[in-house]
Amino acid sequence: MTISGSDGPDSNHQRPASASDKTVEALGKLSEALEVVEHARGLLYGFHRLTGKGDLALGEAVDLLREAGHDSLADELEQNIVGRNVIEGRWTFQIVEDYDDHYYSEFKALEKRARDELVEGKRHLFEAEMKEDRRTHGRAHHEALPPEAQP
Repeated sequence: MTISGSDGPDSNHQRPASASDKTVEALGKLSEALEVVEHARGLLYGFHRLTGKGDLALGEAVDLLREAGHDSLADELEQNIVGRNVIEGRWTFQIVEDYDDHYYSEFKALEKRARDELVEGKRHLFEAEMKEDRRTHGRAHHEALPPEAQP
């Protein structure tokens, strides 16, 4: 689908003439997959932050238990849970680093390579074309571009 005129996406969101419908569809699915991985990565970082915050709160609870005279329970929590690995040999920062270094960065690089090789590096072509198909041309709040980008 090629868009012409000023009532369409900007040049960064128009497919090159050499890109077939199947190529744009495939890259759209690849982009969708990357977006899911981005979401998973965000959840992993959330897990990392929440686990760390929980460990720090646990340390405070241990101190309070000790102040309240519950030394045995405080000792057991401190020795068995505070600072404990969440996965054998790893704290959450190590999980995040492994994910980023061995999965996420490779995925992101290959997605970019596919766009660079197939559509001149352009992003979200599938979505841009979907927008053109779904919006009501000439109607307020259905514009192709934000006001500052319109010719």
